[in-house]
Amino acid sequence: MRFTDSLASNDAGWPEQQPSSPLNIAGLLVAYLEQLGVEHVFGVPGGAIEPLYNALAQSSRRGGPRPVVARHEAGAAFMADGYTRETGRIGVCCATSGPGATNLITGVACAYDNGIPMLVITGQPALPGFGKRALQESSCTGINTLAMFRHCTRYNSLISHPEQLEAKLIAALMRATRTPRGPVHLSIPLDILKSPAAVAAPSYDLRTMLQPSSMLDGQAVERLAQLLDQAVNPVFLVGGWCGEAIASILSLAERRRAAFVTTPDGKGLVDPRHPLYRGVFGFAGHASAEAVLRDTSVDLILAIGSSMNEWTSSGWSDSLLNTRLVHIDESDDHLARTPMAKLHVSGRILTIFERLHEHFEARQHLSPALTEPRLAALPAVAAQAPAGPVKPQQLMHELGRLFPATTRYLADAGNSVAWAVHHLSPQIEHPDERGPDSIGGWLRTTMDFAPMGWAIGGAVGTALGNPDGPVVCITGDGSMLMNGQELSVAVAERLTVIFVVLNDAALGMVKHGQRLAGAEAIAFALPPTDFAMLARAQGAAAYTIRNAADLAALDIDAISRHPGPTLLDVQIDAEEVPPIGVRMRVLGTAM
Repeated sequence: MRFTDSLASNDAGWPEQQPSSPLNIAGLLVAYLEQLGVEHVFGVPGGAIEPLYNALAQSSRRGGPRPVVARHEAGAAFMADGYTRETGRIGVCCATSGPGATNLITGVACAYDNGIPMLVITGQPALPGFGKRALQESSCTGINTLAMFRHCTRYNSLISHPEQLEAKLIAALMRATRTPRGPVHLSIPLDILKSPAAVAAPSYDLRTMLQPSSMLDGQAVERLAQLLDQAVNPVFLVGGWCGEAIASILSLAERRRAAFVTTPDGKGLVDPRHPLYRGVFGFAGHASAEAVLRDTSVDLILAIGSSMNEWTSSGWSDSLLNTRLVHIDESDDHLARTPMAKLHVSGRILTIFERLHEHFEARQHLSPALTEPRLAALPAVAAQAPAGPVKPQQLMHELGRLFPATTRYLADAGNSVAWAVHHLSPQIEHPDERGPDSIGGWLRTTMDFAPMGWAIGGAVGTALGNPDGPVVCITGDGSMLMNGQELSVAVAERLTVIFVVLNDAALGMVKHGQRLAGAEAIAFALPPTDFAMLARAQGAAAYTIRNAADLAALDIDAISRHPGPTLLDVQIDAEEVPPIGVRMRVLGTAM
């Protein structure tokens, strides 16, 4: 395929490249995105990055990646994050120079802390303008955005010559997709984007170069197999990075009759009604999960694909971090957080568990496949009286019960994620049917950095990556006021995203955290806001839910089929205390 650069006019009056013209750098970059199967580039256009949008316009006409215009650059990064989790393909976001680039940083930092691969492209003024106070200059002689991205990317470079594009793009993408994964950043001056490329088409096949590695520590796997042979009562802890291997992990747990728990970000990978499931361990977790790990009869704990951060380790609890622990992970950074473990097993998790299955099948040490019926591992939520504000617990129960099994749920930072992790349990028919490349489950959360509003943009990216089922974004009124404008993108793209706003006229986690800590009650109140009216003003369908009766009256089937977003403004009981005990224990008292 040949991409070109000279200007002409199409029927709409826009410039387009002629077949006889040479490929420019922006076109070459987009050609590589086409090669990778990238469908969307999320961003906000501007002068310094306009050649990239020109190339995207041409690409979209031939079925390649097309631009999705976010309302704020942070939202663009959140969308790229959601797209990556859903599809397994690299999420791409872009921004112009100066404030466009700085607006991206929160979303990029979130992806960095959560290990989400992402390609970040920012513009710069033309190179001859460096050092002359060009408009929105963000080079080393202006507001140095390259330096700002240094600490939240896995690769970060300015392309100062056209010949650098291919080498630096390949290096960046390999860093993004190899452990430790994360976002990578290329800053490209305007004149470089316009420059002719030295090649007529991509010189390299990135699909082959970026294939996941199956390397592992063979000796450690053999030792792990021996420990499992000897274990009388093992327990599995399933982390958020088990997506590719979850079927193999659960199959081994079943054949060993081993109970399993999940981290908060791993809950979405399993069926909460599985008979061996004992709940979530960590932030907003369950007493049943804590109890199984503290059981003195448990002689081996396999922690798989867990970063061992504050939320996934229950505030670095000694019920997990002890000498019964075996930590299995692709990331050496994660393994370094468990020096007390009796064994560390490094490598691709899927390959490790395939080897374990081979080991046990050869020795016939496994029990027959588990055939017990699925059970409700956690107590059901009692029905709520029809009058009065909605209990958040009941809302989570109803969301899980009413929406179809294909639904993706994203829970935003704050009380939203606490209520969802603890109480959301959807009806799952086939928990492993997430698409062959998806790295998310039915519930997606953000650990570590946890910015407010992540789920709003993330839900848009998720829906673009998988338009076949509804996406439910569980968010708070504070997050909606901060980033709710991205609902307008779902309107423009006609996406079936249901924004569920927990409306309690407060920054809920701040409010309840202050109360639980005995701190001053200050700076948490928000004015009453009619989010349904705001959503309708942007073109979305919307409903105000004042009580359980209003919730029961919703036609969820129609909402799940509606070609566009729907907002549910749910007036929740503001006095219900969220399950944030782990967070409070780590913070300690504010007095």
